[in-house]
Parts: sequence; structure tokens; C-alpha cells
Amino acid sequence: MVRNATKQDENLEQKSKAKTLARLFRYLFKYKGLIALVLVIMGISTGITIVNPLIIERAINVHIIGKSTDGLVKLCILAAVLNISLVILIKVRMYLMAKMSNEIVLKIRQQLYEHIQTLGFGFFDGRPTGKILSRIMGDVDSLKNVLANSVTTLIPDALTIIAVVTIMLIKDWRLGLASLWSLPIMAFGVSFLEKRSHKGWQNFRKKSSNLNAFLHEDIAGIRVIQSFHAEDETQKTFDKLADEHCDAFVSACHWADLFGPVIDICWAAGLIAMYLIGIKVVGVEDVSVGTLVAFGSYIGMFWQPVMNLSNYYNQMITNIAGAERIFEIFDTKPEIYDNDNAIELKDVKGEIDFKNVSFHYDEDPDVLHNVSFHVDAGETIALVGPTGAGKSTIVNLISRFYDVQSGKVLIDGKDLRDVSINSLRSKLGVMTQDNFLFTGTIKENIRYGRLDATDEEIIEAAKAVNAHEFIMKMEKGYDTELSERGAGLSAGQRQLIAFARTMVSNPKILILDEATSSIDTHTEILVQQGIEKLLKGRTSFVIAHRLSTIQNADRIFVVDKGGIMESGTPTELIARKGEYYALYMAQFKNVS
Repeated sequence: MVRNATKQDENLEQKSKAKTLARLFRYLFKYKGLIALVLVIMGISTGITIVNPLIIERAINVHIIGKSTDGLVKLCILAAVLNISLVILIKVRMYLMAKMSNEIVLKIRQQLYEHIQTLGFGFFDGRPTGKILSRIMGDVDSLKNVLANSVTTLIPDALTIIAVVTIMLIKDWRLGLASLWSLPIMAFGVSFLEKRSHKGWQNFRKKSSNLNAFLHEDIAGIRVIQSFHAEDETQKTFDKLADEHCDAFVSACHWADLFGPVIDICWAAGLIAMYLIGIKVVGVEDVSVGTLVAFGSYIGMFWQPVMNLSNYYNQMITNIAGAERIFEIFDTKPEIYDNDNAIELKDVKGEIDFKNVSFHYDEDPDVLHNVSFHVDAGETIALVGPTGAGKSTIVNLISRFYDVQSGKVLIDGKDLRDVSINSLRSKLGVMTQDNFLFTGTIKENIRYGRLDATDEEIIEAAKAVNAHEFIMKMEKGYDTELSERGAGLSAGQRQLIAFARTMVSNPKILILDEATSSIDTHTEILVQQGIEKLLKGRTSFVIAHRLSTIQNADRIFVVDKGGIMESGTPTELIARKGEYYALYMAQFKNVS
């Protein structure tokens, strides 16, 4: 069975292409001086280009027919100087625009990454990592040529067209109109192709995103794929996505590639009409050879910018889909943000209060409903209960990874929505089941808990959670390089490093979410000793399925059915023979 990896096709809100372009071009306004210089260069270049046919006309009508060799030589020298200058100016222009477009693309990518980091868990819950990567890299890169050509193509070619049309109509309005008769046909053809091309490139971006997301997910899960011999299935899914990606590209190119032929046909029609009018209507005797040659050059000078503008328009249609996807993320508002009067959380004691808290994910039923409890500063609370009961939700609300739909969560009497996010999270130490380690040294991974921690503090933190011994046995000790997610380390070793990272942050409130779930019994004994030091003097919430690890908790909350079913010390709850007693006995029987 082929996995349905296309079910997450992104449906963007349809927005005006003009508004999207206007928003993109705002980035150009910050380079007014550079653009002004480029426009001056292009004005000179356009002037040289327009003068060339006049030089040819004069060379034929005056110097060649009049057999003036000296005049022809001087005219050729002038043409050579002008056109060498033209080549140099074009090179300078290309360098300046490449520099500007690369700087803008870098800025957009940096701003996009910065904005993504402000978005809450809800944003990431609904999007595969590969799709987000596709926007940060591929979609941003697609804007480079649009930005560069917006100045080098749009403005100069438009001016060239206006200048050429003006000169043609002044020299001979009949030949000028004959040269331009096919413009309405071109406008209709381009409009027809634009709609189909834009849809094609939007679809191609979606298929690229799907393929990228699939690759990211499967490479990350390669151990599962190989463990279950699922290589054939994933290959079929990849082949299907790759075929869709290829088909979408071919389909988009099918319409995009028709822009050029439409322009070529209209160009040829205008040239033929000009010669027919010049010879049959106006008459050879009324039109000099030089004028006909000049008009032929002007027709080329007219239709070449039209071709350039058409290619730019085609490129814009191709890449505006990328801009739409980028701005869609920019327009996604952070679900969790500081209000205007947010205060700094200082001198935290660690009292936690839930007051009539209700919470649900998206349109699902309430995970927590009207939950209230109080935790004293320095108290250790263990959260137990079945999967999906709301244990992680409670600690996520304390960390303010989500906001409550109703009720309040307070620390030291202050509503979390009234304090700044940075000041809150700087007082928290959070450890989850997925103890993510970054590429870098062990020392760098531990220092991530507090970036200004000294080497001595890092070593002390590692010793406190019993990680120092195994670290020192490694070839380079704390300078040992780790690959992504700490590949090469055991699950227990990764968790010990994560414990050291949390320890060095010296949090006032500690959250351990299944933090010992992957540790073997021997390592667990070492970690439990470290945890006791970690919990000391801190308000702590410990989520654990192994009930043996929470017997020293001050209180245990049994979480189920949207609320706190029971609370009390381990001894009290066992004596009650309620929900906790049933969990404890079931686990005890499994162990025995």
C-alpha cells in the first residue's frame, strides 16, 4: 500500500497578485540610491541602443550612397565606442543588481526564520518540517531573479518601448502603425496563458513541498523503515510523489513555454506588415532604403523588450507562487505573544495555581475541563494517568506553549498571559521524552541550557546528574562532536546530557515529561540520584509511567477524563484504593 503523502496539499488563500508583488517590491525601496544609479546606467544604455539604428540609417543614406569614406569611418568609430561602453555598462548593472537581489533574499530568509521562531506549537503541529524547509529555502530562492529583473527589465524595457514607438510614429506614422498591428493579438494570448501558467506553478510548488516533506520524514525515520522492511512501500510512495512533481513541472512548463512563440509570431507579423506597407502602400520611391532598414531595426528593438517583458512576466508568474507561500507564513500570527503591558517575571518563588482551566486542541473536545489546583513553592508534583489524559497539556500550559481557552494559570499570583514569554521561560527547565541534541560538542549541547555558563559550571552540572564519568571516557571528553540527535550515544547517555543541560540552567520551576522513560534500570539509579539534586528547592512537575520513580513526590495528581481524579501522597493514594491504587497494582503485577 502506498502511503497517502499528498493529503497534506497546502491550500493557500487566493490573494491579488498585484498586492503580492507590491509587498515584495517594498524590499526594493530600501535600496533607492543603488536603484537610482542602476537607472542612470540603464538610461545611458537605452540611449545608446536607440541611437544605433539612426547611425545605420545615416551610414546608408549619407555616407555609403554618397561614397564618403572618411565620414563612414568616423561613424564606425563612434558606433564602436558607444557599443563598447554599452557592454561595460551592462556588466556593471548586472553586478549591482545581483548584489542587491542577493541581499534582499538573505534578508527575507532571515526575517522568515525569525518569524517562524515566534510561532507557537499549533503552527508546527499542523505542518511537516519538510514543508517549512521548502518555504525557507526553495521559495525564498525563487524570488531572486524576480527582484533583480524588476529593475533591470521592467523599467528600462518599458522606457525603450515608449521611446521606439515615439520615434517610429514621428519618422513615419503609417509604417509605425503597421509595425504595431499585432499587439492586441499578443495581449490576448499572454492573458490567456498567464492564468493557466500561474495555476500550474502553484501546483508545482505544492508537489515540491510534498516531496520535500516526505524525504525529510523518511530520512528521519529510516531506522523504523528498515526495521519493518518497509523499503518497498516507501520507494513506491517516493516514486509516486516524484512522478507527481515531474508531471506538475512539465504541465507548468507547457503553458509557460508558449509565451515565447506567441511573441515571435506577433513580431514576425509586425515586420511583414511594415515591409508590405512600406513597399505596396507608401511606395519604394517615398521610403529610402536606410529608413526601411532603420524601421526593421526599430521593430526588433520594440519586440525584443516586449519579449523580455513577456519572459519577466512569465518568470514572475512562475515565482509569485513562492512569494504567496512566504507571505502566508509572514501573515500567520503568533498564537502566544506578549501583551502590550507584559511585565518581567522576577524573583520567582514557584507557587503555581490553576483556576478553572479549560483547554482543547483545535476543534477537539476539552482535554482539561474546569481544572483547579494549588502547588506550593518547592513542592514536587507527579502527574500520572493514561495516555492522552492531559498530563503533558498541564505542563505545556505552565510553560505557556499554549494558552488556556478559559480560566487562569498563575505563577506567584501572576497570570502567565500578563508576563513576558522570555522572562517566564528563563525561569523554567523543561525535559521531555525527546531529549533533542544538536550537532556540536557535548559541551556546547550542555551550555545550550545557559549560554553564559562557564566550563566549570558545565562540568559541575554533568557531575550532578552522573554524566561526567561516561563523558570523560569518550575520546575527546566534553569536546566530543555529536551528530544530529546525538546519534552514536545510547538513549540513556543522551538523556543524561539533556539532564546536565537542564541542571546548568538552574531553573526555578522544573518540568520532567517522561524524562526517564528510555533509561535502563542501572542508568535510572544514577539518574534518580541526579534528579534528587535537581528537584531540591525547586517547584517540580514530573510526568512518569514508571510509578517507582515518583515515590518521593510530595503529591501525586491522577489525571483523567479532563480533570484531576485524585491527589495526595503516594501512601495516601494507595490507602484509598482508588484510581492510583489500580494503576500501581497493575504495574506491580506486570513487574512481578
